[in-house]
Amino acid sequence: MNNIETFERLESNVRMYCRDLPLVFDTAQGSKIRGEDGREYLDFFAGAGALNYGHNDPRMRDALIAYLSANGVTHALDLHTTTKRQFLESLERDLFKPRGWDYKVQFTGPTGADAVEAALKLARKATGRSKIVSFYGAYHGMTAGALAVTGNRTRRGPGLSTDVVFVPYEDSPYGAFDSIGFLERLANDQGSGSELPAAVIVESVQIQAGVYPASNQWLQALRQWTRAHGVLLICDEIQAGCGRTGDFFGFERSGVVPDLITCAKSIGGYGLPMAIVLIGAGLDVWEPGDHIGTFRGNQLAFLTAQIALGYWRDEQFLKLLAANCAAMERAVAGYAEIPGVASARCRGMIAGIDFGRSNVALAKDAQQRVLQAGVLVDRCGPNGEIIKLMPPVNTPTEQLEQGLKAFGEAVAAALGQ
Repeated sequence: MNNIETFERLESNVRMYCRDLPLVFDTAQGSKIRGEDGREYLDFFAGAGALNYGHNDPRMRDALIAYLSANGVTHALDLHTTTKRQFLESLERDLFKPRGWDYKVQFTGPTGADAVEAALKLARKATGRSKIVSFYGAYHGMTAGALAVTGNRTRRGPGLSTDVVFVPYEDSPYGAFDSIGFLERLANDQGSGSELPAAVIVESVQIQAGVYPASNQWLQALRQWTRAHGVLLICDEIQAGCGRTGDFFGFERSGVVPDLITCAKSIGGYGLPMAIVLIGAGLDVWEPGDHIGTFRGNQLAFLTAQIALGYWRDEQFLKLLAANCAAMERAVAGYAEIPGVASARCRGMIAGIDFGRSNVALAKDAQQRVLQAGVLVDRCGPNGEIIKLMPPVNTPTEQLEQGLKAFGEAVAAALGQ
């Protein structure tokens, strides 16, 4: 069936993902999503990182039904509620205390872009400086401030802030770069034409750019540079966070502790809208009402987020995640050997299969073959030449391996043509 005429007739041209995945879906459970024609697909797209724990997690679903049936509060602006208190206590118990972290929690509007807006605004307020350093290939959101620190030219438009210095990332489709050396020169050369920035904003894995993970050494050197010059470090973990890299946050394995962390997408666990900024000690210089929004208090997301955070104390979940990360790494190493694949990169439960900058049509064809094989995947990279794999992190390993095998066979068939 999959009749898409209504969408083509009534929905704006701005729609995007549905153009590569032109199906109509009706039900979903775990790592599987079903089309209205009755066919099931493995979802290795996972809501672009908003469904790290899969579709309709039974514990979360049942908690939501019970909460709604008991007339639990659903909207409260930033008023105190029992559900918010429980979520904050879960964050402290399951995330902060095991890591020795000291953060305050800011609830922003429910999108990652608003968390980025808040972090940038707070960094400028705390330091009294306006400049921000961002990186080539960065993606931080589509609102004006977030877009100003986004590097992709095709997403940017006129009228954005010019108080941004872009620096090449550690690695990219154009090769490696000594970005830390560049920052040293920027700070120390009186002729650089740039004052010290308020903050550096960085993704531990540049996912939209093509899945480029930062090395531990690079993140450590970046942290050292920011500390040496009194610059704040903002880690954008909106897409790479909540288990996507195998750790809760992508920067964790490096040992760095950012000043500010932006978190959204899967922080709510169930795919419900929610975004937060974690604010380091001494940096909560906000005055009441400095950054507001009607939907800062998604009580349903607070409820499911507690369950999601609890999984990080669950040995069975952690064992499954480790097994799945190993399965991903094995499969991606195999993809790199397929003739015609330019390169393949993996960090935990995120992988990018690169067809080369001039091979967008080939990547599109491979994506459609993968879809025909029953697996949903997205594309990323400067021109969409990289297929991105983002299965739910708790996919049963046998199911994961089944999807990875189908993906590899479909890619090999596309390249064999």
